[in-house]
Amino acid sequence: MARPRLSSRRKLPMFLCVLLLLLVPICVIGIFIHGQKISYFFRPLWDNPPTPFMRIPHYYAENVSMDHLCRLHGWSLRFQPRRIFDAIIFSNELDMLDIRWHELYPYVSKFVILESNTTFTGIPKPLLFSLNQARFTFAEQKIAHEIYPGKVAVPGSHEDPFVLESNQRGAMNSLLHRAGISNGDILLMSDTDEIPSLQTLKLLQWCDGIPPIMHLELRHYMYSFEFPVDYSSWRATAHIYGPRTTYRHSRQTNLILSDAGWHCSFCFRNLSEFVFKMTAYSHADRVKRKSFLSHSRIQNIICKGDDLYDMLPEEYSFQELIKKMGSIPRSASAVHLPAYLIENADKFKFLLPGGCLRTQ
Repeated sequence: MARPRLSSRRKLPMFLCVLLLLLVPICVIGIFIHGQKISYFFRPLWDNPPTPFMRIPHYYAENVSMDHLCRLHGWSLRFQPRRIFDAIIFSNELDMLDIRWHELYPYVSKFVILESNTTFTGIPKPLLFSLNQARFTFAEQKIAHEIYPGKVAVPGSHEDPFVLESNQRGAMNSLLHRAGISNGDILLMSDTDEIPSLQTLKLLQWCDGIPPIMHLELRHYMYSFEFPVDYSSWRATAHIYGPRTTYRHSRQTNLILSDAGWHCSFCFRNLSEFVFKMTAYSHADRVKRKSFLSHSRIQNIICKGDDLYDMLPEEYSFQELIKKMGSIPRSASAVHLPAYLIENADKFKFLLPGGCLRTQ
């Protein structure tokens, strides 16, 4: 009677072996394909959120004096305005640059723009600003432009795109000196698609007592102003320029000015521009498959408000993660957006509600 039981025991390991032979490759393939998704989903278990910002309330209403607005913030009115230098690293966001400079033109003393002949991933690229300067003649007296000689990645090498990006941002410091910046001027450090509002620039220009460094809380949009995400954009900063000021795009203080402008990510006119950025910027490793760059796929995602990289939100709590999963809800509002965008709605209809269809 013991032999049948022994035989059944011998069959059990064989069954487990077959099961493991099936499950292990499936798990390995699943982790390889969806590893980043799995990591992001469990992020609340292994990562802690950064220190919360101390948010500075932002007061503004039309026809209210600057003296009153400065005092509402706990500051005082200056006798003369500060100069403002707007410094950006430029890649291929021509439409956003057009909107940005028209919006900021009345209050900016100098537009400082640095572009490279390579991407952060080491791919040679055309000097798009240089080729399109005729589009920006309205601001030519205020522009300080320079070309940064980038590094072309050697095939098979593993250059860190964040190092190449950091080197280019570091080159901005010498360009700022040549542009004539002085101690006490306001320096805006942000990407092309991170646009401070005029209300923010007025405070920076006219109020005494502002912090020497403030992050700017920007309303974050994806693909156009039809898809508002949240107020999570914080990398843009405003500095009172001094001897220790260096150009960066990272956290530099715990202070942030609330509702200070707009950040429109991947807000391009043409599908080819989406493909370029997806392969060019520092997160190009998120393109896991060639199919991610399909024009038809990108167009479908833009109109749905889905994620270009098929990724989960980068959140530190399951509550926020679940809340942000899925498509971005559409908005029919085009209120409180850059004035030049609204004044030229026909030209920029792809950035407004109902304009999700793009050209090739």
